[in-house]
Amino acid sequence: MTGFLVVALLSCLLKDGAYKAMGWDDADFFSNCPPSRCSKHGPEIRYPFRLESSNASSLCGAPCLKLGCYGDDTILVLPTAVIQYKVTAIDYRRGTLTLAPRVDESSSSCKQKLMSVSLPRNVFKCEDPDPCSLMLCYHGYATIVSCLREFIPSNLAANFIFGPISCLSSASQFSYLVDGYASMSLLPLDCKVVPHINFLKSTPTVGSTFKEQAETILDFSGTTAISWDYVAAPYYCTPCERGGGRCGFSPDRNQTICMNQGSHVKVIAATSSVATIVVLLSIVATGLYLSLKTRYNEEIHLKVEMFLKTYGTSKPTRYSFAEVKKITKRFKEKVGQGGFGSVYKGKLPNGVPVAVKMLQNSTGEGEEFINEVATIGLIHHANIVRLLGFCSEGTRRALIYEYMPNESLEKYIFSHDSSVSQELLVPKKMLDIALGIARGMEYLHQGCNKRILHFDIKPHNILLDFNFNPKISDFGLAKLCARDQSVVTLTAARGTMGYIAPELYSRNFGGVSYKSDVYSFGMLVLEMVSGRRNSDPSVDSQNEVYLPEWIFERVITEQDLVLSREMTGAEKEKVRQLAMVALWCIQWNPKNRPSMTKVVNMLTGRLENLQMPPKPFV
Repeated sequence: MTGFLVVALLSCLLKDGAYKAMGWDDADFFSNCPPSRCSKHGPEIRYPFRLESSNASSLCGAPCLKLGCYGDDTILVLPTAVIQYKVTAIDYRRGTLTLAPRVDESSSSCKQKLMSVSLPRNVFKCEDPDPCSLMLCYHGYATIVSCLREFIPSNLAANFIFGPISCLSSASQFSYLVDGYASMSLLPLDCKVVPHINFLKSTPTVGSTFKEQAETILDFSGTTAISWDYVAAPYYCTPCERGGGRCGFSPDRNQTICMNQGSHVKVIAATSSVATIVVLLSIVATGLYLSLKTRYNEEIHLKVEMFLKTYGTSKPTRYSFAEVKKITKRFKEKVGQGGFGSVYKGKLPNGVPVAVKMLQNSTGEGEEFINEVATIGLIHHANIVRLLGFCSEGTRRALIYEYMPNESLEKYIFSHDSSVSQELLVPKKMLDIALGIARGMEYLHQGCNKRILHFDIKPHNILLDFNFNPKISDFGLAKLCARDQSVVTLTAARGTMGYIAPELYSRNFGGVSYKSDVYSFGMLVLEMVSGRRNSDPSVDSQNEVYLPEWIFERVITEQDLVLSREMTGAEKEKVRQLAMVALWCIQWNPKNRPSMTKVVNMLTGRLENLQMPPKPFV
């Protein structure tokens, strides 16, 4: 009841200015903005959409969310494209449209028909959405790639590549349909992307393959669900409609407003005065105070649910909280504790051991959960921990990962007593672990459709599997950005003290980019080599020297870097190689740091080919 009163009172205050600007009252809105259809069985058209061909006022819908009628078909009007897509369904509660391609049937050419449904990629905006944005973030595009020779995709590549396409290929050129998220490394070197040709992938079903999606694109039978930025729906339009009103758009305020027909709310708005507004604001403040915590939790829940809805059905398995309790045997065995919550050991119904991270309610408005699912939900790489499932039920959120029996790298590099630590930190194994981490980071930076910046690379977040192979974990601070984006914007430094790059503290050192992760990797490797924390200034009982400085001085003077064991000449070379690569990675100027691709090459190359890095600290 309190929530309804708050919405009603807020709506009457917000819309009063819009009425005066338009000279409309509620009755005018309901008579001038009725729901409409292009045909008897077509989808209902109402806010935030309006018919382009009608004389409807700008109050009826958001300015660039327009639909049109073409015969009995409802058409999505795209301002930056001449291609027409038919709208087969609209779900106003979830904020989704279901689209099907309108094929140029006048052409008998397969190529011309495909071109008639091709779209430029900037039609659907995924970043910084406004009320007019259409989002296609997680189903994505497929594109055409042309190759000089025919090839059979490997088992891995078959998840992203389909072809050759006979009607687009010739004796000297072979065309393939490729998932927009695929890496070009899966293709032969003679393959090139055909520019400006993109197709909407059909909405995936559970267990569907890219081959099945490709076939629906080529025979024009697929449908795609896209989302519009309908943040107002759960917070504003749903309670507005429950109260008998309808949403409209205020051009003056550039926001959603609630229109009510014949209700007491309109009377209050029409007779508002300074005294009335003061009373109303007092009531609103009281209502907000009483419902603040509940509303806050509901907003986080809705934010997470909207993300999961746009994320698609190809995500990891979703479990109920009751299933999570069963998986963990009611959280019987706690195996870890982090800044975002507690970790419990569990077992899936099929017997697979898992680690279940229960996120704390206070965790950054759902950002940790969204970051984890968005970044690693679809990633499959040998050196990145795999997300198997998740739970989002009210304020309860959990992430379910493959279980890493040997815990984190941190457990071993700072413990010199155990036999496992001694065996693990032999130079060859150290090099293998560093190389595995580097390959995982290279994939995050270069192998995905969008670059993933981790921002918290440290030994604690490197997990070890049964064979002590490293896997990068904990993407709670990660950030997605375009692969061609050289600098990213952050509102605050993120990461762990001792591993945070200088530019995250001060822009005087340069812009924040993927090179910030490279710095963290360098610090991690220095700790592996020395067996000491970089935040611990003491190297021995008689010296207090900053760890990178201590390493640098011993490298240039060719002194031993590992003091806790005897080593052969070959082992000393491997340790020196690791140290030199790490010193390149922690250069204070980001421009002087290598990319992770270069780091992989440096770690797999020969020591004599490495140049001595400059002094990396001021």
